Amino acid sequence: MDYDHLISEALATPFEGWDFDVFKDRYEEHTDRLPWNYEHLVRDRMAAVSSMLDMGTGGGEFLAALAPLPARTAATEGYAPNVPVARARLEPLGVEVVEVGEDEVLAFADEAFELVINRHESFDPGEVYRVLKPGGVFVTQQVGGRDLEEVNLALGGPRHEVYEWDLASAAGGLVEAGFEVTWQEERASEAVFRDVGALVLFLRIADWQVPGFSVEGYDERLRRVHEGMPLRATAWRFALTARKR
Repeated sequence: MDYDHLISEALATPFEGWDFDVFKDRYEEHTDRLPWNYEHLVRDRMAAVSSMLDMGTGGGEFLAALAPLPARTAATEGYAPNVPVARARLEPLGVEVVEVGEDEVLAFADEAFELVINRHESFDPGEVYRVLKPGGVFVTQQVGGRDLEEVNLALGGPRHEVYEWDLASAAGGLVEAGFEVTWQEERASEAVFRDVGALVLFLRIADWQVPGFSVEGYDERLRRVHEGMPLRATAWRFALTARKR
């Protein structure tokens, strides 16, 4: 498919929630080969609690798939277009969905939850500590700051906004907030963009990856990337569990 058609399609493709099926066979992250399974980490702890918070629920896809949920389950979402999508999916399950701002303040009472889960969402360690009950657990999988840095290099763009974000900095912040980190692991895996349209659609969604990205501003570089497809990159992931002392 020619460059102009792929770009036009990428700019016109709708994207709702956090469902990556739109990338089928065009963008692949081999994170299924990670030595841990985030869903298992959550389910192993969810069965023993009656209250849970899901931070950064997207369109609520993952949380809904965990049902039946603890008696009190809430979710936050910071991307405004996702909020009504998440509410439509989760409120019938009894889940309260709360929009959060860039200050990462959680609009919940102190010690409101026994379990807080977080997949690929930024967080304030002090806020997570505040809303957890004593002995409560925080489970998170995060995207490292060096994630897909080959994309930035190929486009000649600036680094990811949080390039220094890694397991050591996340664990250190949690310990400083009063947590005991009970398990942690970090791993790199391969990611592949099969065509330039998939790359542009990804950068529309993950607008933090290349700050200031636009098709117009990167047209020359995008054409070079198009000629050299596929583009192979490194997906950085880390995960940890922490207990409130």
